[in-house]
Amino acid sequence: MTEVATAAAAEEPLPRPVQPRGVPDWWPLGAILLLAAILRLSTLGQQSFWYDEAFTPVHVLRASLAATLHNVVHTENTPPLWYVLEWAIARVLGTGVLALRLLSALAGIATVAVAWAIARELATRRTAIVCATLVAVNPLFVWYSQEARAYGLFVLFASLALLCFVRALREPTPRRLAAFSLSASLALLSHYFAVFLLIPMILWLVASALASAPRSERRSRERPKIQKNLARVLGAVAIPVLVGVALMPLVLAQGGHGTQWIGEWALASRLEAIPQYYLTGYTGAALGHGIELLVFAVALAGFGWGLWCTLTPREERGALIALAVCACGVLIPIVLAFLGADYLAPRNLVAAMVPVSVLLAIVIGAQRSGRAGLALASLLALGFLALSVDVTLSPRLQRGDWAGVAHVLRAARPAHVITTVELGSAPLEYYLPPLRGLASNGSVRVTEIDETGYAPLRRSSQSPPAPGFHLAESKDIHGLIVYRFTSSAPVTISQQVLREHVITPEAPPEVLVPVSSSSGKTL
Repeated sequence: MTEVATAAAAEEPLPRPVQPRGVPDWWPLGAILLLAAILRLSTLGQQSFWYDEAFTPVHVLRASLAATLHNVVHTENTPPLWYVLEWAIARVLGTGVLALRLLSALAGIATVAVAWAIARELATRRTAIVCATLVAVNPLFVWYSQEARAYGLFVLFASLALLCFVRALREPTPRRLAAFSLSASLALLSHYFAVFLLIPMILWLVASALASAPRSERRSRERPKIQKNLARVLGAVAIPVLVGVALMPLVLAQGGHGTQWIGEWALASRLEAIPQYYLTGYTGAALGHGIELLVFAVALAGFGWGLWCTLTPREERGALIALAVCACGVLIPIVLAFLGADYLAPRNLVAAMVPVSVLLAIVIGAQRSGRAGLALASLLALGFLALSVDVTLSPRLQRGDWAGVAHVLRAARPAHVITTVELGSAPLEYYLPPLRGLASNGSVRVTEIDETGYAPLRRSSQSPPAPGFHLAESKDIHGLIVYRFTSSAPVTISQQVLREHVITPEAPPEVLVPVSSSSGKTL
C-alpha cells in the first residue's frame, strides 16, 4: 500500500508557486515567445535565398495548384503539405523572401509554445521555462525558422504530435487521441523523417492500452471497457499509418530527387555534424571545434549535475519518454544508412532535436538541481543566444549572398553569359530573371562572360575562358567570387567550352543566359 501511495503521489502535479496578484502564471512563456519572435522576424529578410529556397519559386510554384503539385512530384523529395501552403501564401503575398519565409518563422515561434507545453506535461513549470528558452534561442531552430523550406513546419507538427502523444498517454480520451492522429498525420505530410519519431509514440500508446488493466480485470465486467479503449487507441494510430501508406506512391515517384549529395558526403562526417548542428547551428562548423566543445561542456555539466541530484519519479518518466522519441528519431535513420538506405542528412533530424531539448530541460532543470541547475541552464541558453546573434552579425555564418552576386551581375553588358556552381543556378534565376539554362548543344554570342563560385579558386581561374577575352574585374562577396571576362568584339562560344572552364573545384558549372540574348537552344 505504501508503494502504491508513493507512486500515486509522484504522479500528482506539483503545487504551483504563488504568483503576485495580477501576474499570470504563464508570463515567462510570453517573454520567451517575444524573444523567439525577435530572433526570427527581425532579420527574416537579411540573408538571401540559397539554392533550395530559390528552387521553390523558380521551379516548383506555379499559378495553378495542379501544376505546383506536378512539380513537387517530379522535382522534389518532400511531402506536399508545405508546398500547398506556400502556394496559397504566394497567391496573397507574392514570392518575395519575406513572404516565403514567413510560414517557417511563424512555425518556429509556435514550436516554442509547444515545447513549453511538452515539458510542462512531462515535468514541471520550471522545466517548461528551461525547455522553451532552449528552443527559442537554439541557433539550429532559429536557422530553420528563417528558411523557406519544409523544416520549420516539420519541427512544429512533430512537436505537436509529441505533445498530443504525452497527453493521450496520460488520459486516452477520444479528443486527445484524435489530436494525436491529426498532428501525426500533418507531421508525415510535412517530412518523411517524421515516421521515425512517430514509431515509438505509436508503439507506446498501443502497449499502454494493452497494459491498462490487470489480467484479472480482463475476465471481469471491465473487459468491454478495456476493449473499447484499445479499439479507440488502435483506431487513432491507424490514421497516421494509413497516411504513411498513402504517401508511398509519392515517395516512389519522387525517387529521391536531389539527394545525391548525401551519398557524396562521408557518413562519418555526417554523424559528426549531428551533435554539431544542435550545439552550434547549421553553420557552426566555421567557428571551430573549440566553441562546439565549450557549449557541449556546459550542456554535459548541467546534465551530469541534474542526474547527480537525482530526478523525481515524474521527471524520470518524462526523461524516459523524451529519450525514447529522440533516440528513435536519430538512431533509426543511422541504422538504415549503414544498411544501405542512406538518406541520413543531419538537417533531416532537426525535429528530433526538440525531444533532445526536452530531455536536457528535464535533467538540467530538475527540481532537485536547485539554483546550480538553473545557472547551468541559463549559461547554456546564453551560449545558444550568442551563437544565434553571431549568425546575424557574421556573413561567414550566413547563407551565400547570391543577392549580392546578382547585384554585381546587373551591371553586365547586354550580350553576356553566366557560369555558376550548381548551388548558384536557382538563386541567380530568382534574382536575375529571366535567365535560362543553355542547352548542351547550344551556343551564345557574347562580349562578356561572368563566372561565379565559392572560394577557394583554381589556380587557372584568372585565365580567359575563350580566345579574345580578358579578365576585366573580380569581386569577393562574402566568399562568393565573381570574375568578369570581356571581349572587344562579340564571340560565339559553345556551352561545352563554357563548362570546361571552371574557376572553382566544383565542376561542371551551370551555364545561364538571358532569355533575350542571341543564343542557341536553351533548356
